[in-house]
Amino acid sequence: MSKSAHIAFIGLGQMGMPMALNLLKAGYDVVGFDLSSEALQALAERGGRIAASAVDAMSGSDVIITMLSDGKIVQSVLLEGDAFRQAPKNALLLEMSSSAPEETRSLAAKVSGHLRVVDAPVSGGVKRAVEGSLALMAGGSEADFEAAKPILGAMSAKIFHCGPVGTGHAMKAINNYVSGAGMIAAVEAVLLGRAFGLDEAKVVDILNSSSGKNNATEVKMNQFILSGTFGSGFALGLMAKDIRTAANLSTSLGLSQPGLTQTADLWDDAARTLGGAVDHTRFYDYLKRQGD
Repeated sequence: MSKSAHIAFIGLGQMGMPMALNLLKAGYDVVGFDLSSEALQALAERGGRIAASAVDAMSGSDVIITMLSDGKIVQSVLLEGDAFRQAPKNALLLEMSSSAPEETRSLAAKVSGHLRVVDAPVSGGVKRAVEGSLALMAGGSEADFEAAKPILGAMSAKIFHCGPVGTGHAMKAINNYVSGAGMIAAVEAVLLGRAFGLDEAKVVDILNSSSGKNNATEVKMNQFILSGTFGSGFALGLMAKDIRTAANLSTSLGLSQPGLTQTADLWDDAARTLGGAVDHTRFYDYLKRQGD
């Protein structure tokens, strides 16, 4: 896809905004839409164009990027009133939200014949979104994936083609299951060490020098949890949703995976207890309460 492509970017939140800005830095023409007027103003100040609605953003755009809370919202934006038909025929839809793979395949079937679809969720958090170094997992035909690669490359350091439409979102859910399970282990380890009289920071340092190291111990425990900032930029409710998506996928495939089921149950309960809007690193508070 050439730099002359017109890109509609729908969803300018904590992740979407830096991703859209990286597309601008790469020389793409970006028109954005978000319900937040502050986000629209911020995009305009950095050289982007803004639209009055999602429909207006899609009109005439060669590429549509959706970065929204879930697949149901994506379907509402694209399908209500056949809004997706405002884009030119054969425009490319990059569905980068954290959606359920079954929803993604359903959406692709409904827009096929007019839009080419690649699901391309990301991992890495706000910091890597700003840096343009996200990991990205994509699902779609080989031809559509190749067409999308230059655009995806402006936002990502590592791009993986996982297979047909839906496999990107399946892989994202699987990844967040492993991430969420790692968070449970890391937090419980720190709380266990503290109860026995070990220094929490020292527990983390030793884990990071030993076989117990994981993403939570490396980039979350000191930075957001023990520091008390709890500001990773990813909501607890979204993490719970992604892990439940993985659990639902497992069930639909007839698998029995108790570790996944228990992880999903714990994160769901944490979201109910603390509220889904809090940062997902607040999961520490949830487990700490369980032990008090």
